Order: sequence, then C-alpha cells, then structure tokens
Amino acid sequence: MARIEGGTDKQEERLPAHIIASFGSVGLPLAAFLIVFGVYLPRYFVALGLPFATVGGAIAMVRLLDIGVDPIIGYFMDQTRTSMGRYRPWLLAATPVLMIGIFMLTMPQASISMSYLMLWLLVSYAGFSVLMLGSAAWGAVLALSYHERSRLYGLTQSMAVLGTVLLLLLPAFTHGVVVPGKVASMPVIGWIMIVSIPVVVALCLAVVPERIAPAKERPRFRLADYRAAVFRPSMARIAISNILISLGAAATGPIYIYFFKDVKGFTIADTSFLLIFYVGAGFFGAPFWGRLARRFGKHQALQAACVAYAISQAILMILPRVWPGHTLAAALPTAAAMFAVGFASSSFLLLMRAMVADVVDEVRLATGQDLTSQLYAVVTTIEKTGAAIAVAIIFPILQLAGYDGRENAVNTPHAIFALQMCYLFAPIVLVLVGATVFFGYRLDSKRHDEIRLALEERDTAAALEAISGPLPEAAQV
Repeated sequence: MARIEGGTDKQEERLPAHIIASFGSVGLPLAAFLIVFGVYLPRYFVALGLPFATVGGAIAMVRLLDIGVDPIIGYFMDQTRTSMGRYRPWLLAATPVLMIGIFMLTMPQASISMSYLMLWLLVSYAGFSVLMLGSAAWGAVLALSYHERSRLYGLTQSMAVLGTVLLLLLPAFTHGVVVPGKVASMPVIGWIMIVSIPVVVALCLAVVPERIAPAKERPRFRLADYRAAVFRPSMARIAISNILISLGAAATGPIYIYFFKDVKGFTIADTSFLLIFYVGAGFFGAPFWGRLARRFGKHQALQAACVAYAISQAILMILPRVWPGHTLAAALPTAAAMFAVGFASSSFLLLMRAMVADVVDEVRLATGQDLTSQLYAVVTTIEKTGAAIAVAIIFPILQLAGYDGRENAVNTPHAIFALQMCYLFAPIVLVLVGATVFFGYRLDSKRHDEIRLALEERDTAAALEAISGPLPEAAQV
C-alpha cells in the first residue's frame, strides 16, 4: 500500500465506489432505527399510557445494561476467524435478532408494561450493537490509510442519511397516511425496517471483501493489554471527548417532538418536515467534514464542527415561535437552523470512528495486538452511555417540572421553559467542552504515516520469515 507523506496523497489506494456503496448500505436501516428508537419510540410508549419516568427509566436501564455488551462482543469478534471472515458471521447472526426486537416494540404483542419494554429493548439493542460494531470495525480493516478512512466513513455516513430522509419523507410518499411520530404509523415503520435490514446485510456480505488475518494476528487476549490500549493518551482523549459530545447530542433526540411542538409552535407533521433538514444536512456535511479532515486533520475538523454546532444551536434558541396556521415561509428560518445543526453534528460519528481506526494501528504497532473490535466497542459503549444518561436525566426533570407528554396536552409556561433548557442549553455546553479535549492531540496524519510504514516493514519481515526462516538480526525490524 502506498504511503502519504507530508499530509498529501501519494498513489493512495482508493476503495471502488461499488464496495463503498455496498458497505454503506447497512447504515440506511440502522440510521432509521436510531431515529425511530431515539425520537419516536419514547413518545410512542408515553402515548400508549406509560408515564414519562417509566419510559425514561426503562430506556436508561436497558442502555446501561447494554453498555457491558459491546466489550464482550468486541472480544469475541476479535477472536473470530472463519473461512468467510471475522465480521460476516456476526452480521449474519445479528440480523434476525434485530428484526424480532423491532417487531415486538412497534407492534406490541402483549399489554404494555415496563418489563415488556425493557425485554424487547434489550433484544433490539443487542442485535443493533452487533451490526453497528461489526460494520464499524470492518471499516477499519477495509480502509487502511489515514485519509482513505476519512473518505470511507464520510461517504458511508452520507449514505446512512438517505435511510433517515426516506423515513421522514413517508408522509409525502403516502399522502399523509404514514407519519413518523403518530401512534398509528409505528407498525408500518416497523415493517419497513424489518424488510430492509436483511436485504442490505445480504448485499454487504456478498460484495464487500474482508482481509483474513494471518495466524500471527491472533494473539491471546490479556486484560492488561486491553486496559493499556484504552488508556493510551490518544484513545483516552477520544473516549473523554466522545462521552461529552454524545451526551450533548443525545439530549435532544427524545424530546425533539415536544420541543418543536410546544416551544416553537409546530405541528407533529411539521416536526418531521424540519427533521428532514437536520438529517438531510448530513448528506452534504459528512463528505465536507471528511474533506476538511483530509486537509487539516481529523481532530481539528472535529473541533471546528463542535463550534459550528454550538453556534447553530444558539441561533435555533433565539428564533421566534411560529403562529398557528403559519405559512411555509415562516418555517424556513427554523429549517435553515436545523440544517446547520445537522450539518455540524454529521461530523461527530464519522470523525470519531476514523480516529479510532488510527489508534488501532498505533496499538498494533506498540503491542502486536489486533484489538480492532474491542477499541470500537469502547466508542459504541460510550455512545450508548450518553444516550442512557441523557434520557435518565431529562425525562425525570420534565416530570418534576410538570410537563405532560400526552397528545393534545396543554402545558404551563414553567414546564415549557424546562423543556427548552433541556433541549438547547446542555447540548451546547457539553459539545464545546468535548472539543477542548483534543487540544494537544498528537496522532495526526504524519504520525500515522510513520506507524503504517513501521507496520508494513514488520509485516513484510514476518512474511519472509514464514517462508524462508528467521532473517539475519541486522535485517529484522
């Protein structure tokens, strides 16, 4: 593989478009799943009669229980060696699990209770975790260079946006029959995800190549090695920043519809319209942040995105409430602000994961251990922690403030003010603090070039040794 010198491409290998498209197709239903489960499902169960605290508590407990799953999955995933690859068996096994969980939650088969909600959330998130972790880790070995990883994760993130935009356009496609956010539409949305997930997974497994790791990359797992990898300065910075940014961004999802309905005066149908601008911005934002990372570096691009996010959220805060029966023109300033927020936040996931891929190489050079899946498990675990903490804090606050989340409920100004502060103030602060963590970050493109060169030289020496015996001491790396 060609190397990159001085931060510019030099005969860098580029993945073909059909490989990226097939690999990224898995993200379409997974992105829709995140929107449905993060924005619409909590409101769905509140509308079915469960109290705010019950729904928030169930989601928080499941996400906290789920936190311990990813490192375990990551361990076994790193130890998996089959003739079809490391990641293919995991994606294949997770697909029916996720499908069953979605079916039971969007089309409840028994009386709704906290235990029912927790059980099927656990099943759903278990399947989702394996699919998300497997595809994220697979990307790290699919693209090997610093800049090609930015390109891969940027393009696949843009593809994932399509899945969410198509979901949000359902009111237009169905002439208002299926509207995300309405109770009657949840079963149809569930079936759309259930049908699409096995299709895209099959496409990915059939088209995308996977490097089969040689025997020397199958080391025995030691907890000390894993702990040392997680607490490396580069990985520790990523972890700390990720928990802050994830917590800030996750705070808005569960209360999105409530905020735009009761604070900004939009209808439920309007909220889906506005969400198209937020999600659709990622189609343009993801490749933009990928290109910016190629020019200035991944952590600098992430810092710029955090500042842009804070500014756009502040603008959203000061925009006035629309009046009843407002025209489309009255909604355009809010739509523009939502586009700006989505454009900035589209960087978070792709740049974090591209940076973890670089840490994987750093750890492999330093220790000889291939901990790809386990290091990605740290990131996915942190993202789940942020979502769990956010809903566990925000829903009880809203209940204490007297906010009523049922359809057609009338709330007091005090309750609406609490809702506004939860949606806007906390995310701005947390995301900005997360950006400061990367001041002094050292794993840039120049350092990664050095790491890849050393790995290639060591791998070449190992291959020659396997063929002809040990090299003379002077020739060994």
